[in-house]
Amino acid sequence: MGNIYNSLKTVFQNLIKENTSNSSFIPTLLVLVTIPLSFAINNIALALFLLVVLLTFKKSNFKFQINLILPITLYFLMVVSYFWTIDKKSTLSGISTEIFLLLIPLAFLFSKDFSLAQKQKLISFYSYSMVILALFFSIRALVRYFMQDDIRVFFYHGENEDDYGLVPKLLNAIHISVFVAVAFFHFFTKEIRSKADYFFSVVLFGFLLLLSSKNMVLAVILLVLIYIFFFSKTAHKMRLRNLIVFGLLIAIIFSIGRIKQRFQVEFQTNTDKSLSANVIEGIPVGVHYVSIKEAWTNEMFTPNDYFNGTAFRVYQFRLFLEMMNEDKIFWKGYGLNASYPKIEAKGVAYNVYEGDHSNNGYQKMNFHNQYVQVFAELGVFGFLILVLMLGLNLKNALKSKNFVHFVFAFLMISLFLTESFLWRQRGVVFFTMLYCLFNSGIVLNNSRQEQKII
Repeated sequence: MGNIYNSLKTVFQNLIKENTSNSSFIPTLLVLVTIPLSFAINNIALALFLLVVLLTFKKSNFKFQINLILPITLYFLMVVSYFWTIDKKSTLSGISTEIFLLLIPLAFLFSKDFSLAQKQKLISFYSYSMVILALFFSIRALVRYFMQDDIRVFFYHGENEDDYGLVPKLLNAIHISVFVAVAFFHFFTKEIRSKADYFFSVVLFGFLLLLSSKNMVLAVILLVLIYIFFFSKTAHKMRLRNLIVFGLLIAIIFSIGRIKQRFQVEFQTNTDKSLSANVIEGIPVGVHYVSIKEAWTNEMFTPNDYFNGTAFRVYQFRLFLEMMNEDKIFWKGYGLNASYPKIEAKGVAYNVYEGDHSNNGYQKMNFHNQYVQVFAELGVFGFLILVLMLGLNLKNALKSKNFVHFVFAFLMISLFLTESFLWRQRGVVFFTMLYCLFNSGIVLNNSRQEQKII
């Protein structure tokens, strides 16, 4: 009991010390750790963060940083799209949801820059909060299993809030996987790891597996191999050998046993397997599973056709190309959040499953691809701004040699291929906060003295 008290006392003292140095420290941390909680709690944390920045503003704090101007520019384009949108009501709603792309970068522009050591501590505290989250939902699942005797409580999320699942539907297992993955690599890549760090790494990785997002699990495994062979201390001594071994491991992973079959079935007809998460749960036995080829070429579907995650994304990309050709949206797009009526109309034309009282259909789903979503709604300029943001984020991650920053950059690039992550409040807050945290004050904080602290 005494050890716990002393540990909490030390944590509290560290928080006060860092906040004394930079008054935005605790408010920033509160925003990060409340992202998986209710929107109300996270919004309160965001309001506190913005209020502190406003009250402590000093003219000397402001520095023009192109990295932070980009998300503001993207938001400006979203607002301007109101003037040509085909669905003004949806665009207004989207402008409200995406306002964090404006407010968070502005707060970082007008506040004192965090040192590299402070950034490291923010990620550290955030990672501990993800351990608590993982333990909470794991214990919750165990209790529900003993009460309900259903193994489904340990995996993914349910189709509805009351369904079985490791996390509630509202949290989204794929999004939680991203939050947890960043925290996992904080512990996994420590140069000096305690027994507690090993334990936390195991907890987070195990929780990630239970969340059952195949795309995220594969990304994390690949990042683990990249770290071991290219970023760790021993990796620098044996570059060529590591490159060869790394290539062999990747070849083995994708070519043996069930793993090989897992990927091959993606390209076979009538498969029920998928590289990415299924978009509809609870499909009854006996339905027709649409293959990738069918999703791309079929002139008509039936309500009995079921798209797995990958086939559905192929189908959605096909719709996007058709929209580009029919509606000439290359330059301006339909307007923020205004692609949904067009997707629904296409779904009606192709006769895909429209859902019922207990299951969502395919007609009202978004593109499940952030690049396509931005291009369809904001045109080529929105797409280019997004790509530029991701490119600069990756460049800065490689330049800083901060592997957790690299993990964040890599996960965002890969996640955007399968999810419209920024079109969800938790997604846009998470991305914008970490993007600004990692990419702000880079020139100021590149001194040798700061580098030694890390």
